[in-house]
Amino acid sequence: MQKDEHGNTPQTVLISRRGADRLRLGHVWVYRSDLIQADGISPGALVTVQDLRKKVLGAALYSTASEIAVRMISSKPVENLEYLVRERIRTAVAYRGRFVQNTNAYRVIFSEGDCLPGLIVDRYNDIVSVQALTQAMDADPMRATVLSELQATLSPTTIVERVDPRVRRLEQLPEKDPAVIFSDAHNSANQPAPSETEESAAPAGVKTTTEFHMNGVRFVFDALAGQKTGAFLDQRENYAAAAQYARGEALDVFCYQGGFALHLARTCEKVTGVDSSRPALEVAEQNAALNGSEIEWIEANAFDLLRDYSDANHKYDCIVLDPPAFAKSRRELPTALRGYKEVNLRALKMLRPGGILVTCSCSYHVSPADLLDVLSSAAQDSHRIIRILENRGQSKDHPSILGIPETAYLKCVVAHVS
Repeated sequence: MQKDEHGNTPQTVLISRRGADRLRLGHVWVYRSDLIQADGISPGALVTVQDLRKKVLGAALYSTASEIAVRMISSKPVENLEYLVRERIRTAVAYRGRFVQNTNAYRVIFSEGDCLPGLIVDRYNDIVSVQALTQAMDADPMRATVLSELQATLSPTTIVERVDPRVRRLEQLPEKDPAVIFSDAHNSANQPAPSETEESAAPAGVKTTTEFHMNGVRFVFDALAGQKTGAFLDQRENYAAAAQYARGEALDVFCYQGGFALHLARTCEKVTGVDSSRPALEVAEQNAALNGSEIEWIEANAFDLLRDYSDANHKYDCIVLDPPAFAKSRRELPTALRGYKEVNLRALKMLRPGGILVTCSCSYHVSPADLLDVLSSAAQDSHRIIRILENRGQSKDHPSILGIPETAYLKCVVAHVS
């Protein structure tokens, strides 16, 4: 008899034909509007999913709050959820062992990309960062399973939980702050991790900072600071690609903690990084010192700086544009495309003939075709000729799954401009 994480027999969710067709095409989400019958199901419960003819489509994790009500976890009934989750974690770790190179920092679990919807796990050297994005992954039994398996497979010094307040509100989960949930200084194999009431952000004697490397570049890491889980690991392979083409004088716009800038500093004569966040630039400066790199850091609004520099006829041999997500929903797409057009147009006007443009979008709602259309329009307005050198995506530790387009979100175009 299949059981959920509480030892109960899973309840059944009946979904519409549209929802069933979506699953049969390879997706793993069922929206609330496609639920036909889902009464009395507890938050985060394991459920059996059936179509209108009562055919079993598999097992899923249920949310009572999200518009994504059902996230499939298996195309078959699940006999033992804990065993399945542990097996998925081990499979994810093995995948990284095979395909991730030249770094000790990478995404270990990428939610739907690793068939563990709602779970994000990153590794930074000896520190692991965990993020639960759904009711199911935030449930105490699930958290205990994930924590113990990560300890067993990764042997970290520290495990820190990061939180996304917006997502927790959408999932109707209690507010919390980032906190250490495991430390080898305080825990052993026979000691459970501290409960939420015992957790503090950084208990005395617990390691929450480390150093990691990617592509031969060194970075400092504070597990309880920074955006998301701490760094943008999805750009790791794009950092290296940009450095292969960049020469001369380079400008890294929206540089955050200097990922692109630090890589460009190995091949360029002069590098300038721009970001509006003073704390991010302070970390970037630490990273530059760690690598012995001389980089100019400018705290500024990227749109204002690009406009001023473009009007002042500043010229560069390489410009990187790596903005935050301009479109977090489909209704924001028109405004986002205008934003991408503006920054790309300014950058093209500032590039010397033969220069390199590296332009990115992490907005899922901005398609690869959208980004190329924006770039084409900017090229026409600036009277520049663009040759596409590479069309890239996220690094291999953020796997994209056919049938789940949301797992392929990052676009990175490397172009020669004349």
